[in-house]
Amino acid sequence: MTPPPLLEIRGLSKRFGGLVAVDDVNFSLASGETLGLIGPNGAGKTTLINLISGSITPTTGDILFEGRSIKDLTAFKRARLGIGRTFQIMKPFPGLSVLDNVAIGALFGTSETAKALRTARDEADQWLELMDLSRYADRRADELGGPDRKRLELAKAMAMKPKLLLLDEVMAGLNHVEINEVIEAIKKVRNTGISVLVIEHVIKVIQRLSDRLLVLHHGQQIVEGKPGVVLADPRVIEAYLGRRRA
Repeated sequence: MTPPPLLEIRGLSKRFGGLVAVDDVNFSLASGETLGLIGPNGAGKTTLINLISGSITPTTGDILFEGRSIKDLTAFKRARLGIGRTFQIMKPFPGLSVLDNVAIGALFGTSETAKALRTARDEADQWLELMDLSRYADRRADELGGPDRKRLELAKAMAMKPKLLLLDEVMAGLNHVEINEVIEAIKKVRNTGISVLVIEHVIKVIQRLSDRLLVLHHGQQIVEGKPGVVLADPRVIEAYLGRRRA
């Protein structure tokens, strides 16, 4: 028997008053798969991420995680089930070390209420090593530069042991060299076997990271498929690629 998709979105819509931000979106994401989410500014991409993570509630439709509806669960409970995310605006705990920023994620990502901070720090060490941040372990988190903060955000999210990771424009504000550094960090995340849903405007990034692409325009999905096919679609060129340069 074929297992259900890790994530399944059914007829999902979100209205803010008279504005329809997400309009009848349907897709699924398999375990270990990376789905890229693209579209022009205002297309509804971040709103969709917020719906999946539980930051906001849908107007209509359903969200299934491992075959179970989670649309009525709080963001906290969804995180406990294994849905992690990063944010466009990085907000590390400024008064804490890089190590303890990640340890907080490790503490949250367990159901063991008596788990010791020492154990969480041991786990945090492993994620810092994977993200090439070990040399900054004792430094204050707010002292890190742009790409290092991006890697810290990934390490914090991964410490929660997610099954699905939602990445919202993690390349924003980086130069070409820094982008390549963060691409390699995300590849390391992918290699752990988790599923990833990534929003990104930089086309070379989305091509290198995604197994499939989903394109939103005015809140509606207009095409879904393999990156090469999607990026050559006239509807995508008109709605997105023709208005931006990667």
